[in-house]
Amino acid sequence: MRSKTRLTFLLLICVSCNSSSSDADVHTAFQIAIAPKNNHINPYVSIGSIPLPAGFKRSPIESNSFAGWLQQLKLKKDKTVYLYNGQEKANQGAQFAVLDISTGSRDLQQCADAVMRLRAEYLFAENKFDQIIFTDNEGKRYHFNEPYTASHLHTYLQTVFGMCGSASLAKQLHRVDIKEMQPGDVLIRGGFPGHAVMVMDVAGNESGKKIFLLAQSYMPAQDIHLLINPSDEKLSPWYNIDGAAAIDTPEYVFSKKELKRW
Repeated sequence: MRSKTRLTFLLLICVSCNSSSSDADVHTAFQIAIAPKNNHINPYVSIGSIPLPAGFKRSPIESNSFAGWLQQLKLKKDKTVYLYNGQEKANQGAQFAVLDISTGSRDLQQCADAVMRLRAEYLFAENKFDQIIFTDNEGKRYHFNEPYTASHLHTYLQTVFGMCGSASLAKQLHRVDIKEMQPGDVLIRGGFPGHAVMVMDVAGNESGKKIFLLAQSYMPAQDIHLLINPSDEKLSPWYNIDGAAAIDTPEYVFSKKELKRW
């Protein structure tokens, strides 16, 4: 993470990255099917419209659940990731698609901030205003209070982004076993700096295998984007829960023990 604006002055964040030939054929066909012809254009309209590998399907979910809300999130046509100041991010190789969610004009909405933004937006959409609470590294709780308007929510979040981060969010969330992963869970390492990415979707097959999608912001503050899988180009953008002990994302490596839930 980075130095954040705290009220009217800057401070360093201290509260806040050999299958069988038949399997190979399936993965190759899947990769061809999802690969956009133009690397700058995303053909999918939402998280839930991203296709699955053969044999996998999404579990039934309620439309008003966090998982359902995440699946309905819109994606931009343009795959370019922009920073808060309008400049293009130097690394344009990490994203599969970009979420159609504002970044703001200040260097605030970074990794853990993006996770908190998504959670707050969902709770706001469901009128669960009393559940919009975030805690800083010293244990102070920031409640969203009236007026319950979108404008006031974004003002409230600016304060949260300045006072909370990966370190505090890691304390607020609860550890969960990787095999129990659900959409909305968070891979997080609290630190100075730390990093956090959100599980956006999960699917499974009849043999019990699970795959999932991840999204992040990073530093400086930038568009929230869906990540590619750098360890398995044929499965990308999906990740496999089984296999290696670590989850290798384009810009950070997480342990499987770092999965947490609200």
